[in-house]
Amino acid sequence: MKFIGIILILFGLVDLVGSYSGFDVWGESIGIQLPEIIWRFSAYIEIGLGYFLFKTGSSSS
Repeated sequence: MKFIGIILILFGLVDLVGSYSGFDVWGESIGIQLPEIIWRFSAYIEIGLGYFLFKTGSSSS
């Protein structure tokens, strides 16, 4: 769980930096067009979910 959480956090950070630099990680790299409302918050959702999985994996060890 911790490993998946770290991967999601890193992907979320890349998505966040890409959003501010004009690079759409979901649309250009993966090929998935997200709706505008989800696209705006996708990086924060990924980071939050990754943190949750990381903390869940840490408490179960």
